[in-house]
Order: sequence, then structure tokens, then C-alpha cells
Amino acid sequence: MAAITASMVAELRARTDAPMMECKKALTEAEGDLGRAEEILRVKLGNKAGKAASRVTAEGVIAAAVQGDTGALLEVNCETDFVSKNDAFLAFTNALAALVAEHNPADVAALSSLPLSQEGFGPTVEDVRKGLIGKIGENMSIRRFQRYAGAGKLAHYLHGTRIGVMVAFDGDDAAAKDVAMHVAAMKPVALSGADVPADLIAKERSIAEQKAAESGKPAEIVAKMVEGSVQKYLKEVSLLDQVFVKAADGKQTVAAMLKDKATTVKAFTLYVVGEGIEKKVDDFAAEVAAQVAAAKGQ
Repeated sequence: MAAITASMVAELRARTDAPMMECKKALTEAEGDLGRAEEILRVKLGNKAGKAASRVTAEGVIAAAVQGDTGALLEVNCETDFVSKNDAFLAFTNALAALVAEHNPADVAALSSLPLSQEGFGPTVEDVRKGLIGKIGENMSIRRFQRYAGAGKLAHYLHGTRIGVMVAFDGDDAAAKDVAMHVAAMKPVALSGADVPADLIAKERSIAEQKAAESGKPAEIVAKMVEGSVQKYLKEVSLLDQVFVKAADGKQTVAAMLKDKATTVKAFTLYVVGEGIEKKVDDFAAEVAAQVAAAKGQ
């Protein structure tokens, strides 16, 4: 049996917002596996346990560059929030977004080899990155980017520097901008239910099956409960099926709003700084205790 530490309980609580004792029980049942413990809590506590699962776990910046029907959304990470506000770091990130839009690099390695000069560093992106690391004193990395070209018109929205959205569309500019803001607020994972990744559907189905099995109802009723839960999930995470954040009646879907505005959304990209990145959590109490013990031993 794996030892369940206070830091493990704290991390699971941060992910799920579940009570401390429930987190400890789930970790014990999962033999210390955080991912499995989170799933156990989802089964036991329902959606409440997923509210904090997408909390940002790393620092950095999202930047966008759009020129006509060509644009790019990009994330660059750093170690601290302080550096994410550094002028040189912000200039570097904005320059990279422009380079992606202009040159269409195949991947991060190709982007890193493109020509760039900044702060006396160069002649490539990678040289500038290394130079800024030395100057600022903190590691930074180019994580990901998405480029659009020839897919129709583009709209984008940046919520500060931590959330970025780009939308490819045909139709009304204002409606597309509203959709970009909606995506930033509601964080859909796909355009429609048919586009939701299979692994996410499988995970939700597994959770629904475990919850339904605990009901003690007949198999045919359980099957309907599971399918109902999966269909509800698909509507909740599909952009077109979500209730539009500006709906006057609180019921109009994004699809209905777009139809009214004679607008079609073809694709979208949502980036949230640090999403999915594991960040080291310092156990300050343990650190202080270790320092005190070390001092006594001197």
C-alpha cells in the first residue's frame, strides 16, 4: 500500500474541490494513484469533483497574430507569474506568434530555427530564447501553436495573457467575436458532439457506468442512465450545443445565435496557460520542518 501523504491529499483537493477526508479516502482506495482517485471522487461526488480540475498549473503567456485570413495562436511558458509580465518575454512571445502566421513552421523545432533578433540576441528564435533565459534568469519554453490560413475569416479574443481563442468563420464579425469570448468563458472541447475526442467520451462513459451501477437498478435502466449521462456531457462540452453566454432568454444555443446572424463557425482553438502541465507543489510545512531538524542536528 502506497503511503498517502498530506501533499497528495492537498493536490487532489486542489484538483477536485472535494473535502479533505473524501480525498484521503479516495487516495487510499486508489492506492496513491492521483488520476484514479480523481475518478473515484467524480463517481462519488458527481460534477462537483471536476470544478477545479482545469486550474492553471504553470505560468506563461498566450499570444495571437492575425493578418487578413492568416493567423496564429501560441503559448510560451515560464516559471513564474513575475516573468510572464516581463516586457522582453512578452515581446518575444508576440514576435513568435507573428513568425508562425507568416512562415507556417511545421512544429516547435522548425519555429525555433527561424530568424529572429531581440535584445541583442540572435540570429534564430532558439538563440533569442537562450539569451533571454540568461538575461532574465528563468527557464522558458515554446509549448504549442495553431495556425489558420485560407479557412475563411478569423476572429480572436485574449483574456489578458492567460486565455486565448481563435475562431475561423464565415459571416458576421461581431457574432464571431462573441463566439470567441464565449469559448474563453465556457471552454468547450469541440465544435460539435461528433468532434469530441473518443478518449474523453470513454472516460465519461466509464464514470457514468460506475455511478449507474451503484443505483441498483435493472440492467436496461442502467444502460439508459449511462447513455443519458454521455449525451448530456456531449452537449455540455460541444460549442454549438452550449447555451450562448449572451442569450437574452438564457436558453438560446450558440448554434441558434449563429443561424440568426447567418454565420458559420468552421473551427476554433482555445489555449489556457499551463493547461495540463504538472507543476511542482512545494510542501512548505515539510520544508520548514526539515530545516529545523537539520539545524538541531548541527
